[in-house]
Amino acid sequence: MWYASPGNQGWGSKPASRKPSIMEADLGTLSTTSGSIKRSAGRVIRIINNLDHSVQCRVLLNLRTSQPFEEVLEDLGQVLKINGAKKMYTGTGQEVRSFSQLRNEFADVDTFYLATGTALIAGSPIRRSRSRPSVVAAAPILPTDELPKVPLRGARPRSKSRPRILYAPESEILRPNGEYTMLDIMKEEPTKVTIRGLRRTFYPPVHHAPADNSPPDKKLQLQWVHGYRGIDARRNLWVLPSGELLYYVAAVAVLFDRDEDAQRHYTGHTEDIMCMDVHPSRELVASGQKAGRDRKSQAHVRIWSTESLQTLYVFGMGELDSGVTAVAFSQLNGGSYILAVDSGRESILSVWQWQWGHLLGKVATLQEGLSGAAFHPLDDNLIITHGRGHLAFWHRRKDGFFERTDIVKQPSRSHVTSVQFEPDGDVITADSDGFITIYSVDSDGAYFVRTEFEAHNKGIGCLIMLGEGTLLSGGEKDRKIAAWDSLQNYKKIADTKLPEAAGGVRTIYPQRPGRNDGNIYVGTTRNNILEGSLQRRFTQVVFGHGRQLWGLAAHPDDELYATAGHDKHVALWRKNKLIWTIQTGYECVALAFHPFGTLAAGSTEGHLLVINCENGAVMLTLRVCGSPLNCVAYNQVGDMIAMGSQNGSIYLFRVSRDGFSYKKVNKIRGSQPLTHLDWSMDGNFVQTVTIDFDLLFWDAKSLSPERSPIAMKDVKWLTNNCTVGFLVAGQWSNRYYSTTNTIVATCSRSAAHDMLASGDAEGYLRLFRYPCISPRAEFHESKVYSGMLACARFLCGDHTLITVGGTDASLMVWDIVEE
Repeated sequence: MWYASPGNQGWGSKPASRKPSIMEADLGTLSTTSGSIKRSAGRVIRIINNLDHSVQCRVLLNLRTSQPFEEVLEDLGQVLKINGAKKMYTGTGQEVRSFSQLRNEFADVDTFYLATGTALIAGSPIRRSRSRPSVVAAAPILPTDELPKVPLRGARPRSKSRPRILYAPESEILRPNGEYTMLDIMKEEPTKVTIRGLRRTFYPPVHHAPADNSPPDKKLQLQWVHGYRGIDARRNLWVLPSGELLYYVAAVAVLFDRDEDAQRHYTGHTEDIMCMDVHPSRELVASGQKAGRDRKSQAHVRIWSTESLQTLYVFGMGELDSGVTAVAFSQLNGGSYILAVDSGRESILSVWQWQWGHLLGKVATLQEGLSGAAFHPLDDNLIITHGRGHLAFWHRRKDGFFERTDIVKQPSRSHVTSVQFEPDGDVITADSDGFITIYSVDSDGAYFVRTEFEAHNKGIGCLIMLGEGTLLSGGEKDRKIAAWDSLQNYKKIADTKLPEAAGGVRTIYPQRPGRNDGNIYVGTTRNNILEGSLQRRFTQVVFGHGRQLWGLAAHPDDELYATAGHDKHVALWRKNKLIWTIQTGYECVALAFHPFGTLAAGSTEGHLLVINCENGAVMLTLRVCGSPLNCVAYNQVGDMIAMGSQNGSIYLFRVSRDGFSYKKVNKIRGSQPLTHLDWSMDGNFVQTVTIDFDLLFWDAKSLSPERSPIAMKDVKWLTNNCTVGFLVAGQWSNRYYSTTNTIVATCSRSAAHDMLASGDAEGYLRLFRYPCISPRAEFHESKVYSGMLACARFLCGDHTLITVGGTDASLMVWDIVEE
């Protein structure tokens, strides 16, 4: 069996005469900024796959590298599609063990064979040439003008993390299979990125846009925040004098003007807001945040203006431990004092004169499960704290010490959830058993229970005392809102029940404070805000996903996007408008739009749901597998859909009838859970990212994994949602990050291929230029999440970016504006 040389030279071709040395012939073209390279710095050799001699390549090898010879063999093996190449042999079977042998002992040998272990050279061209002298099997040496003019860096020491192999041009590759469209050589060096302690190598495509490390010309501006934090927070909804609703989501305080259909945002916090209170003047707000991982994200309290959104005071830096459980202004002295409760192990209660930043006193409550605190409205030195099995009165003395009086003690299982006050100062509490209790004080200063009654079935979420003496209570479990007349020994006036889809009551606030019209806002446990009264039905003002939110997809041809979460809801949006929402019966975590108007959703139970975008009707439900479908994507023409599963396999279905008909093609088995997925432009390949951040490739035509990453490096991808790869490597280990070991959780490439949005596990959202190759790439950054930023997607037109927050169920809309 005879083998042709790379230049399509076969029978009767004139053999090329061998030049003494490429380095000698073209020494003037291979130079660095510091001068010429020594003759022994590099040489051109031919490498051949020992098991398949048709796979071969000519490479320019740097013999002065500090990279170990064994690593160089592995890199060369990747070129020849050999996994774990460990041995190099000459044509006569002699093993090459070092760079020194290549420079000296085998200086006149141009052809070498690579193998995974000790093996005989099967029928080398050199041996065959003895019986057929007219055939020259060894390839001719390239003309010097065909070699890439790549300078070798001999003038300065190189980092051991960078590869040292420079490869020949594309014209010198022999492709044994005409179907291959990839390139087996590189015109620039691969990038190596360390992720979770493991180094990964990404190979550059021959043609890509030049890398620009400057920050993009555009930046992100928060335009809208969907949702409300009701799932795990109380007393977090107010109405300002301007008529705006005030609440918080993640690390953003939202001021929502319903009349103007507009939002303003206070974004001074760097971690999730845990508590908030409004000053008696209703012009200032105090908000406390949890602690982050770096010094910039310490737990503290910020006081800011509702008019200008400017931060006026910051206190608690270094004093508060892991977060702020409760914050409250004093009432009697016009809000001069403010209290804060630390969420650390000792639950330290501190009182501040915030205008001066003076700490007036603090005490360790040593109370686990403490959830709230408030000043007594008639005594600024009396503080009430409450929580799980806990209700205590604290009297602050002039010397700063506190006297404690426990009303409810452990081992009481009752959780005191809310505290309000009667006009004469009596304390009203609600608990997790559904009881309302009123405490009074006798002439000796002793506290006693004046009255107690069962108001709700199980837990009460909140209490609020209206101006005319009416007490409103809201049930977390029974979803009821009841009105009680405090002037008639808490006789029940009326009640109503929220719809099941809205959830239980978390907080209540009057729509027009000071007016007795009965209209209220209600924040619910499923992250919704409703408006209504006890005499009329409640309608939805703010919709939010009630549990973790992971699924997000952007329409390819319209400014529509869809979201899906663990609350079993799928919603379709147009920027700040909700179009429809449906309950599916499955927890969905992955979404994809078909080019012609359907929406595919992958569930945690392995189901694929096909939804009509016109009306939200579920048209089809398919059981794909028994594992979660973490990523779903259609190819460019929409005739195939690929689903990446938690079990590591890719499932392929053929699609017809504009996305309404599906037929299973097959599955490609894998072993590691898959998290992100992209189709190639031609629809022949799929690339995925595993949970360990390995980049895997799959051949959708032959239904098999593609083992060689070099073979795939020039494939053009329809999207770039995979978080690892050569063109997005700059978002890893970036030198400008404030923290080390950043884990990138999501990324998205703009349709114009000029921007890359990146979100990490610490809640940072960054905007890079694309391609983003170097760790020196600069960016614009926002920090509005404290947990993982689950997904980010550009909308059609690249004017808007959508982000979802994962565990906090937040959904945010960002305008992309000129810098």
